[in-house]
Amino acid sequence: MNIIALDFETTGSVTGYPNQPWQIGVAPIDNGVIRRDLFFTSLINVGARPFNKYAPGRHAQLRDEIAAAPTMSELCPKILPMLTGKILVAHNAGTERAALTAAAPLHKFGPWLDTLALSRAVWRGLDSYTLEDLCARFNLAVAVSGLCHGRAPHDALYDAVACASLLLHIRRQPGWDRLSLEELCGIV
Repeated sequence: MNIIALDFETTGSVTGYPNQPWQIGVAPIDNGVIRRDLFFTSLINVGARPFNKYAPGRHAQLRDEIAAAPTMSELCPKILPMLTGKILVAHNAGTERAALTAAAPLHKFGPWLDTLALSRAVWRGLDSYTLEDLCARFNLAVAVSGLCHGRAPHDALYDAVACASLLLHIRRQPGWDRLSLEELCGIV
């Protein structure tokens, strides 16, 4: 079954402004293989709104490109067909779920897999469950970088590929390979 790893980089909360995505990354997984040929990424125009100064990513360096990018409404006709009817996976999926719901409130997305919840269930008691730390811990970062040259953590495509890689690594763990996708979706 096809699974779509998804990541949004967001503006962060700023008084008077909603948290909005400024970049999207999509990395499909087809029969256990991350499909580099089907990657999708785009900056997203958020207007002249301020960013939270603690929001991660390269948004400060990309403000001109973000201003020239399509809006989320303009991207929806392209991204909704990629995501609708698919199993979606994200690390701490609430951010991605909220962004999609805001962009397309009448669409139903999911079921969802959350690699943060899965990682906490598979490897109890780790010091950190950030996507970056988990990829470093399990030696996934080199392969992720190889799939998306020139990108780094807190880039939406990099993080989508990292999430996909982490999900495949979880599926290789003893006992976790026998769980159905429905059972994995139930782990929250």
